Amino acid sequence: MAAITASMVAELRGKTDAPMMECKKALTEAEGDMGRAEELLRVKLGSKASKAAARVTAEGIVAVHIDGAQGAIVEINCETDFVAKNDDFLAFGKQLARLVAERNPADVAALSALEVDGVTVEAQRTTLIGKIGENMSIRRFKRFAGGSKLASYLHGTRIGVVVEFDGDEVAAKDVAMHVAAMKPVALSAAEVPAALIETERSIATQKAAEDAEKARAEGRPVQSPEIVAKRVEGSVQKYLKEVSLFNQAFVKNDKQTVEQMLAAAKTQVLGFTLYVVGEGIEKKSENFADEVAAQMAAARGA
Repeated sequence: MAAITASMVAELRGKTDAPMMECKKALTEAEGDMGRAEELLRVKLGSKASKAAARVTAEGIVAVHIDGAQGAIVEINCETDFVAKNDDFLAFGKQLARLVAERNPADVAALSALEVDGVTVEAQRTTLIGKIGENMSIRRFKRFAGGSKLASYLHGTRIGVVVEFDGDEVAAKDVAMHVAAMKPVALSAAEVPAALIETERSIATQKAAEDAEKARAEGRPVQSPEIVAKRVEGSVQKYLKEVSLFNQAFVKNDKQTVEQMLAAAKTQVLGFTLYVVGEGIEKKSENFADEVAAQMAAARGA
């Protein structure tokens, strides 16, 4: 069995907000598998144990550039929040977004090779690293030039949204703000990735099995397989409504869905792109006490 370390427990707690002991139990049962441990916590604690997207740890910025129906969104990363607020770093991000929109590089390597006033983007990045004294990287970007109107919303510099739409610009900007707040995974329930649906179905099935086991232990009636199947499907449908943009309650008026708001505004949203800084990146955790102890030991040995 894999050894469950304090750092693993801390990482799982950071992803889920679950109690420390519950995290340790889940990791033990999952034999150290972080993904499986998260799923076990979801079964036991429900949605309270699914906050990974709100607990992103990597630093950096999201920059957006829009000029008519042409635009781009870019994420660049750095090591500390301090550098993420640096004016030169912020200007570099804005320049990258403009370059992507105007010159359409195929990928990060192609973007890095573009020249501005005879200097490549990669050379600029290297110079900026030397000036600031911290590593930084271009992580990802997306360009928009499909002919649709574009609206954007930036929540500080850590969350960026671009919405492709036809209709009212105010309504589209409201949707961009809504996406930043509610983080849907697709426009409609039909577009939610199958893998996410299967994960939710698995969690609901495991939860139903746990409830049945508890009922038997307490001498209570156990629900029939037909009722359990309806419960599981009900949980899946609830999840689909929660994560699909059109079905979500609109953040500025929870009496109507986003779809209803758009219909009233005679506006059609064709797509959206959401970037959250560091999403999916695990930042190296630093133990300050260990670092100091190591430095003192090194000093004694000098």
